[in-house]
Amino acid sequence: MSALPRSDGDRYVPMTEADLDEVATAEKEIYPFPWTRGNFLDALHAGYSAWVLRDGAKRVAAYGVMMMALDEAHLLNLSVARQSQRAGLGWQTLDWMADVARDHGGRTMLLEVRPTNDAALRLYQRYGFERIGVRRGYYPARDGREDAIVMRIAL
Repeated sequence: MSALPRSDGDRYVPMTEADLDEVATAEKEIYPFPWTRGNFLDALHAGYSAWVLRDGAKRVAAYGVMMMALDEAHLLNLSVARQSQRAGLGWQTLDWMADVARDHGGRTMLLEVRPTNDAALRLYQRYGFERIGVRRGYYPARDGREDAIVMRIAL
C-alpha cells in the first residue's frame, strides 16, 4: 500500500482489537441502534479497511469502516465521537476514507444512510454523493424498521 496523505498533523491509524472497547462506547453514545463491539470485531476479521483518529487527549475522535469489492468501496460506518462533533471531522474522515479507497483501486464509493440522519445526509450531499436508490426496511428503528437512502460518488 502506498503512503496516504495526512492532514494537519492528524493521524489516522488502522483500527485494531485494542481500539474496540472505546470505539463501541463512542458508537453507543451517538446512535440509538449502534454497531456492537462484535460488529467491529467481525469487520476486522473480515479484513475490511477500518481506521481510527484520536484527539490530542488520545481519545477516539472519529472512525470509519469500509469494504472494498473490486473497484467499488462500500462505506459501512463513518462516525465522529460526541465530544469531537461539529469540528469538521466528518468531512475529514470521509476524505480520508475516499483516499484509502482510491489507493486500493476504488473508482466509486457506495453507502447507506438513514433518511432521518440530517447531518449525515447534508455531509454526503455536500461531498458530492448522489442518491441512487432506497433499501426498504434496512435499519432497525423504534417503531419497527427504517428505509436507507443509497448514495454513490465517483472517486
